[in-house]
Amino acid sequence: MSKPASSTINIQDPFFYQLRKDARTVHVYLMSGKRLTGILRRFDRYAIVLENHGQEQLVYKHAVASISPSGGYVGSGPQQDDAASD
Repeated sequence: MSKPASSTINIQDPFFYQLRKDARTVHVYLMSGKRLTGILRRFDRYAIVLENHGQEQLVYKHAVASISPSGGYVGSGPQQDDAASD
């Protein structure tokens, strides 16, 4: 028997929330091998919206192979919080 949707863990949301909050440039690699670059503006369960040069582009998540912040990921996590309190 499967668990209800409310108790499942969605690892994508915190990652996307932080990228959107920081307005960082991201590289989105598609299953076709193409790379899209832009700022993450919106996302939902099925798609993300990237902005590049004032144009918004809707990308369905099933077409995405990976997403990487340009310059690496600097998120807020327990390790950084502990280091900041020293």
